[in-house]
Amino acid sequence: MHSEVGTAVVLWQGAPEAAGHEHHVEWTVDEDIVWAGNTGLAVSATSELREDGDRIVFRGRLSLTEDGAALLDVGGTLILFELAGPAPPDGADESWVEVRVGRSSVSLWPCRL
Repeated sequence: MHSEVGTAVVLWQGAPEAAGHEHHVEWTVDEDIVWAGNTGLAVSATSELREDGDRIVFRGRLSLTEDGAALLDVGGTLILFELAGPAPPDGADESWVEVRVGRSSVSLWPCRL
């Protein structure tokens, strides 16, 4: 995946012959946000996508929802996450965070706008 905020190798869920071409995509991450586990405050207030070993790192602005989910805005793309304990600290809503998830839990799906 090449984007304006970085590059990472993730699972493509579209047609094999469509890989490597430009697409609008939807991200699916099958790993929850665990504060102080795979998620913490970011040192920079800029969006980023990168690899770190076998992990995919998303840096973006976190928005907590009333129903216990979270949206991470990474360069204008919203990625939906579920929250697992412990609860994010006070002030985490609308803060810049980094979320590190296993590469195998990240998929891209082509979509039409």
